[in-house]
Amino acid sequence: MQFEDDAFVLSARPHGETGAVVNVLTREHGRIAAHIAGGASRRMKPYLQPASHVRIAYRARTSEQLGSATIEPLDEGASQVFDDPVALLGVQCACVMTRAVLPEREAFPGAYHGFEALMNAFQVPAIWPYIYIRFEAGLLEAVGYGLDLTACAVTGERDDLVYVSPKSARAVSRNAGIPYADKLLALPQFLLSSQGGLSSDDLKKGFDLTGFFLERHIFHPLDRPLPEIRTRLIDAVRQS
Repeated sequence: MQFEDDAFVLSARPHGETGAVVNVLTREHGRIAAHIAGGASRRMKPYLQPASHVRIAYRARTSEQLGSATIEPLDEGASQVFDDPVALLGVQCACVMTRAVLPEREAFPGAYHGFEALMNAFQVPAIWPYIYIRFEAGLLEAVGYGLDLTACAVTGERDDLVYVSPKSARAVSRNAGIPYADKLLALPQFLLSSQGGLSSDDLKKGFDLTGFFLERHIFHPLDRPLPEIRTRLIDAVRQS
């Protein structure tokens, strides 16, 4: 098994005296782990930071084996947010969530492009939290648990969609949902359209919405809570 691909670093940990095991999201080959010889060196460490954008050359004898790889930087990665602690927390959280949600060695080109779009959005403080929520919704869709926000699950109407059913993950219109409002999830309008407007209240709705389905479909089956870094990110975004 051998390939070259563009990738974003999700995590890296020391391995042995000089090496590192890196986890990356590649454009065409999904999420993979690989051993980087010399990964603990001063020269390599900057390229193994979360969200570093790299070109990876990967090789393994079998698909089940931990392969080896070499990497070269493609650009400055997330360095543009190093002076923004909230955005930096967002970058780290995106890496943690990507690694937690996507299984290894399955191609998810949509998730890769969503990650890339999110990294670019971090340069715009006013909008990146909304793009982050869209990114989490995209992770759910990538693994088969996407939200269906095209029409009301009850009436088929496409207008005035303000709720999401926790059972079906489908949108529900205002009139159809009023009798069950206390059992439904709020639907932030920015998830429906770029023309939906942005508000701080929608951020809470968005984090609650994606968090509900991430917990149900990804973390609860593994008997794990949502990552603590996500809670810290939500608190930091609210305070800022």
